Amino acid sequence: MMAPHAGLERRVLAALDATPARIPVVIGGCGTGRTTLLHVLADRLGRDQCQYLDVERAASTPERFHQAFAAASPFTVNGQPAAMPHDTAPSARAAFDRTLGVLGRARAAGDRPATFLFDEALELRTFESFPGLRHVLRETLHAMTESGNRFVLTSRYVARTHRLLRDGHARFEVIHLPALSAAEVTAMLPSMGNTPEDREYLGRAIQVLADGRAAYVHALGEATSAMSGRGGDPISALTALLTGEGALASWCGHRYELRLHKARGYGALKAILEILADDEPLTLTEVAQRLHRTPGSTKDYLSWLEDVDLIVSRQKRYSFADPLTRLWVRLHCRPEPPSVDEVAREVQAYAMARLPQAADPALAMAAAGAGDRKDWGIIEID
Repeated sequence: MMAPHAGLERRVLAALDATPARIPVVIGGCGTGRTTLLHVLADRLGRDQCQYLDVERAASTPERFHQAFAAASPFTVNGQPAAMPHDTAPSARAAFDRTLGVLGRARAAGDRPATFLFDEALELRTFESFPGLRHVLRETLHAMTESGNRFVLTSRYVARTHRLLRDGHARFEVIHLPALSAAEVTAMLPSMGNTPEDREYLGRAIQVLADGRAAYVHALGEATSAMSGRGGDPISALTALLTGEGALASWCGHRYELRLHKARGYGALKAILEILADDEPLTLTEVAQRLHRTPGSTKDYLSWLEDVDLIVSRQKRYSFADPLTRLWVRLHCRPEPPSVDEVAREVQAYAMARLPQAADPALAMAAAGAGDRKDWGIIEID
């Protein structure tokens, strides 16, 4: 199975090898392949030459973060291990300064520049609630640009990253993770014992239904493969994945809650998402009328949803950034769980709206069933 976004690995490595080294900042929504890319890079560079850090998991207090970060480091600082025994920082500020010192002065095996892979780098802002640490992100980025070491950063928050780097140093290179192409999706699919023509046809359908997002593609590909004895039906697979405790029902729920908790105005934001789940795109005025709030307060709510990339604005009309999250909201943001039949109807409508029936006869058959192809218009549920 081919790794998603194989070409991005070469682009990131080229940035690291430039003189001076650029700092790639890879941004993309949940499930687009950021973490996978960092692990591929770690394997390619060698674990003694780079250090992967999941900032979101490790960020608690500056003291504990520094201890864990230094203890796991394969690097040396001034010829000594990054973590010295019984070396406890006396304050949050001192601990953070020591972290910056490691970033600036660490050396890899053979006295080579150290490479740090920061997953969810913006979560360093967790430390900004501690005394003397109001500008953690700004200080960290400055330390990186002043260092002779190499860095790769990722974030799921596209809008926040652009705002942070708006006036940033020229060394930073923002890289957007693109949606997977139909060819990439086809190459990622598990073997189902079908012909190359059928495999290509299936890849195109899954790419459209999954919006080209790697996590969705993996889930939908595996579920379709499991159903291959009954015809390899991606629409039935998507229905099963969004029903009850299905993998995508859980995943979309996690993404929904994660981003809402990072934003302000939790209750009002949920209401706006439910409004857009019923009908999109909508203008500010249309959302305000349905929310029964003033345009001024509604504009604030919408900007907070944009800040965590739950919605996007195009030509002053608002809609979901992720169509599967919208489908999940329609199904699951309600007093009672949806029935299997309700999920099947919503998924069928979603598929019919997204699969270009007139432009591509092969994809049309995925939505409606035709000829001697699999009857993909009929929803099957175990």
